[in-house]
Amino acid sequence: MTVPQGAALSIGAVLGTGVIALPALAAQTAGPASLIAWAALVALSVPLAATFAALGARYPDAGGVATYARRAFGPRAAAVVGWSFYFAIPVGAPAAALFGGAYVAAALGGGTTTTVATAAGLMLVVTAGNLGGVRVSGRLQLGLAALLVALLLTATITALPHARAANLHPFAPHGWWAIGPAAAVLVWGFAGWEAVTSLAADFRHPGRDLPRATAIALVVVAVLYLGIAAASVLVLGPGLAADPKAGGAPLAELLAIGVGGQVRTIAAGAAVLLTLGTMNAYYAGAAKLGAALGRDGALPAWFGRGAAPGAVPRRSLLVVAALGAVSLVVVAATGTGTRALVLLTSGSFVLVYLLGSAAAVKLLRRGARACAIAALVSSVGLMLVTGWYVLGTLVIAAGALLYTRKEKSSRVVDSVEARLT
Repeated sequence: MTVPQGAALSIGAVLGTGVIALPALAAQTAGPASLIAWAALVALSVPLAATFAALGARYPDAGGVATYARRAFGPRAAAVVGWSFYFAIPVGAPAAALFGGAYVAAALGGGTTTTVATAAGLMLVVTAGNLGGVRVSGRLQLGLAALLVALLLTATITALPHARAANLHPFAPHGWWAIGPAAAVLVWGFAGWEAVTSLAADFRHPGRDLPRATAIALVVVAVLYLGIAAASVLVLGPGLAADPKAGGAPLAELLAIGVGGQVRTIAAGAAVLLTLGTMNAYYAGAAKLGAALGRDGALPAWFGRGAAPGAVPRRSLLVVAALGAVSLVVVAATGTGTRALVLLTSGSFVLVYLLGSAAAVKLLRRGARACAIAALVSSVGLMLVTGWYVLGTLVIAAGALLYTRKEKSSRVVDSVEARLT
């Protein structure tokens, strides 16, 4: 995997579908002062991104964050981290796919049928792309990232001539304390810096290439997020809409003002690109992680094929795809909204961040350790914001601990029987 491909995977993992709706949600919460929340989240991303890049460069392995937890705290911590990430993807993927599908349905009609069919199609595309290996998924991601960056830059640059300074007044209509809740809204839009760590060993030169790819992704994400947020506030002003299904998504509105065209069609195209990019990055990382967990005994050995650098973890990928399909069917059949899925997924990622940054504090030294401490503090804050949805992650963690305990007991029994025979 090359540096541009790795950067594209990181950009896709972080720059999720929330870029379409988050500027409006944050602006409704804090008004123009939400721009401070955006800047704060970008600042908090620096230590998180730097920490995981430093860990990946030093310990390139398909296990990613689970490998770091194993080195710092032992196999049980590794199993908890690994399960939290691996089993969160089949929960979060349908939510992301349905989000993109809702935009397509708004543009083309067809209601729930179009939404679910589009979601299923998106999940099939990313599964097929990753069955070809990291080279195929990396090339796919590079193309998606290029289109996405071009789209967001076009929206920002063409809309800014319509900016009005008057839209910054009043700057904090809901009070300065509203910046905190606005930042909480934006948190999940900045998750994803850990996703590429499971692919670190697939870089040609992990120690050099992963930090470079992360640095590129960090700059691109910061520029695009801040650009879209500023343009949304300055151009759309008080009329900034918050309901994406109403066709008032800020990204689409900015493109309609700057370029012209049908808002719903533009929103649908943007949503499909964003959804594909995010899902592709997470499917690639989760598939590789599952194979590493099988190799290390945190999952059945059947999962282990494909854990080696350059190998394709098809078994692990197909499990992720199958579980994601089951989640999609359940959500479609029960009419459950995507909000709960998103928050449950966020709860899992918070635990991954927490244990990953704690491992970094123990494993890294000098300046990298200072970044790790800042990342750990940030992770604690994210856990407080997530609230009760962390409980779902604790159930997964308990399952991981029970499995590793059973696996250890089984190995002890096998060892004793081997000696007796």
